[in-house]
Amino acid sequence: MRVGLIGLGIMGYRIGANLAKEGKLDVVYNRSQDKSEKFSKEFGVKKASKLEDIIKESDIVLTMLSDDNAVRAVISEIMPYSKGKIIVDMSTISPRLSISLAKLMEENGGSMLDAPVIGTSIMVEQKKLIIMVGGKEENFNEVRSILESTSSNVIYMGKNGAGLYAKLVNNLLLGAYVVAMGEAFNFGVKSGLDKSQIERVLTKLSSARSPTTELKVPKLVSGDYSTQFATKHMRKDLEIIQGESIYNGSIVPMSSLALQFYRMAESLGLSEEDFCSVYEVFNKLSKKKE
Repeated sequence: MRVGLIGLGIMGYRIGANLAKEGKLDVVYNRSQDKSEKFSKEFGVKKASKLEDIIKESDIVLTMLSDDNAVRAVISEIMPYSKGKIIVDMSTISPRLSISLAKLMEENGGSMLDAPVIGTSIMVEQKKLIIMVGGKEENFNEVRSILESTSSNVIYMGKNGAGLYAKLVNNLLLGAYVVAMGEAFNFGVKSGLDKSQIERVLTKLSSARSPTTELKVPKLVSGDYSTQFATKHMRKDLEIIQGESIYNGSIVPMSSLALQFYRMAESLGLSEEDFCSVYEVFNKLSKKKE
C-alpha cells in the first residue's frame, strides 16, 4: 500500500517525519513547494508537484490542512481520481462538511475517514498524539497501523463525523480552560505574586492542575508564545463549535465567551502565536496600578 500526505504545516511535517522514519510514507504534497522540496530532501520521500499526482500514486492519502475551505478545495480536486482510494483527513473542520465530503467520495468509488488529533507539535514528535477516527470500520482497520506510527492511541469513534465531534468536545473544554488559565495567571501577577509562585500553584498545588497547565503555564512565565497550536486555529475550532451547536440544539455559553477572547488576541497581533498568548488580552487590558 502506497501512502501519500498532503499538508506540511507545523503538524503535518512532523506527522510525515514519523511515517517516513518507519518507511510508511511514499509521496508528499504541499501548496508551498519549498516545504515539500525540503521534506523530500530530508527524508528521501518523493515530492508530488500536483495534487492529481499524489492521489494517482497512492492507495491511502492523509491530509492535514488548515480549515474547511482548504479541505473542501483539496478533496474536490482529488475526488475524480479517488476510486478505490482511502482519504484520511486529519484536519479539524466542520463535521457536517466532512460528512458531506465523505458521501461524495463514496459516490465516486472512494472512501474518507475523519481522523483529527489531540496533541501539540511536541506530542507529535514524541508520538503521543491521540487520533480519533470516524468512518467505515473496515477502512479504519486498513489505516490503523499507519496512524499508530505517529500516535500513542488510535481510537475508532464510529461513523463519519464521530472523530471530529469528539475532537470538538476536547477543544471546547481546552479553549475555555486556557482563557480561564490566562485570567487566573493575570490576576496573580496584578496581585503582586511572583510569576514563579503562580506557576507552582497552577502546575503543582491546584486541584485544577492538568497536562495543559504543565505545558502552558511555563510559557506564560517566560513570555514564550512559540507556536504549539496557533491562536487562529483555536478561534477557528470554537467557531466550528458555534455553528454545530445551532444544528444539535446545545447551548455553548462558555465556548462562546472564550471565542471572543481569542478574537481579541488576534486583534492584538497574536494570530500566529501559541493560543496561550490569550493571556495578553488580560495583561494588556487590565487597569494599571496607580
